[in-house]
Amino acid sequence: MKGIIFTEFVEMVEDKFSPEMVDTIIEASDLPSGGVYTSVGTYDHSEIVTLVTALSEQTNIGAVDLIHAYCSHLFVRFTQMHPEFFADQSTVFEFLKQVDGYIHVEVKKLHPDAELPKFSYETPRDDQLVLIYQSSRHLGDVAEGLIRGCIEYFNEEITIERDDRTNGGDANIHFTLTKVA
Repeated sequence: MKGIIFTEFVEMVEDKFSPEMVDTIIEASDLPSGGVYTSVGTYDHSEIVTLVTALSEQTNIGAVDLIHAYCSHLFVRFTQMHPEFFADQSTVFEFLKQVDGYIHVEVKKLHPDAELPKFSYETPRDDQLVLIYQSSRHLGDVAEGLIRGCIEYFNEEITIERDDRTNGGDANIHFTLTKVA
């Protein structure tokens, strides 16, 4: 997993909790990296899970709630770091339809070793988008958190239903997004 995920997590913990909390969760975790991250480095994705778990234990906030809060923070940071990805997008549905065919293509150009999830979509109705997440990493909560961050960013009223269709092997999660009338 690219280091930007880790450096942004550390930044969020510092901002929302404290620099001391960062030290506490790193010390409580036995991390192969030692908890030292650079934005361009590559680290095992299990480290982010370990850090979120440690933060959850320290704060008594559920891990999924922390992941969603972190991903909302991360989505805003992506809009700041890569405004070109958002320039021609004005809705949640427009943006999410571009993730796999445009954004992930550009990310691979910058980081050829990045292991990205696969996203496809279906549009059963004009007011609905089914975003299909597939990944060997099983980080569906991260995907959902980023989707929620996207909805917040575009300031739209959209509900999310999550249908986990994983049956062994890679994660296969369908997120049904419906615009609220």
